Amino acid sequence: MKPFIHNDWWDILQPEFEQAYYQELHNFLKQEYRTQTIYPDMNHIFTAFEWTPFQDVKVVILGQDPYHGPHQAFGLSFAVMPGVQVPPSLQNIYKELQDDLGIAPVNHGFLKSWAQQGVLLLNSVLTVRDGRAFSHAGKGWERLTDTAIKRLSERETPVVFILWGRAARDKIKLIDTHTNIVLQSAHPSPLSAYRGFFGSKPFSKTNEALVAMGENPINWQLPASVSMADLKNG
Repeated sequence: MKPFIHNDWWDILQPEFEQAYYQELHNFLKQEYRTQTIYPDMNHIFTAFEWTPFQDVKVVILGQDPYHGPHQAFGLSFAVMPGVQVPPSLQNIYKELQDDLGIAPVNHGFLKSWAQQGVLLLNSVLTVRDGRAFSHAGKGWERLTDTAIKRLSERETPVVFILWGRAARDKIKLIDTHTNIVLQSAHPSPLSAYRGFFGSKPFSKTNEALVAMGENPINWQLPASVSMADLKNG
C-alpha cells in the first residue's frame, strides 16, 4: 500500500488501513464522494495527521466530525479554511483564549500554527455529508481515531488531552490518565459554553503542564492574516 500520510503516523496507522472495517469504510467513502457532496475534500481528510507528526504531538484537541458547510472543513478539528467566517464554537474558543491568556481574537479560523507546534486537532470522524452533521458517524472512522488516541496515550512522552463536551470526554477510557494530562470541560458550542467551558483556562493549564514536562509551551497567538497559499503549503 502506497503511503498517503507522509510521516511517522503512517507506521502507526497502516495496520488499521489493512483491516476489514477500513476497507468497508473506504468503499463507502468512494460511493459517497462519487454521489454526494462530502467534506472535507478527499485530499484534506488526513490533514491533522499530516501537519502534526506522531512524535511531535504535545497536545490533542478532540472534536467530533467536520463542519458540514461549504468551504469550511479541511481536516483540522474546530478550524476552517482561510477566508471563511469563524464559526460560533471557535469564536467561543477565541473568547476563552483572550480571557485566559489575554490573546485577542483573530478574524480567521485557520489553526495551522497550532498544528505545527504539536497540537493535534483531531476529529473522531473525519468526513461528513453536506448539511448533515454526524452523517458518517458509525462507519468506521471512530476505530481509526480511537487507535490514534490510544497510541498517543501509550507513548513514552506524555500528552495533554483537551476534551470538550460529552463525546470527547467519553474518550477518556482510551487514555492512561496516570501518565498523561487530561483537561475536561463543557463544549465551546454556544449551547453549552456557559456550562463550564468559559473560565476553564485550558490554554494556560496546557502550557503549565508542558513546562512541567520540560516541553516548550504552545504559542497560542495565531497570525493576524492568512491566505489560501497557507493551506497549500503544508
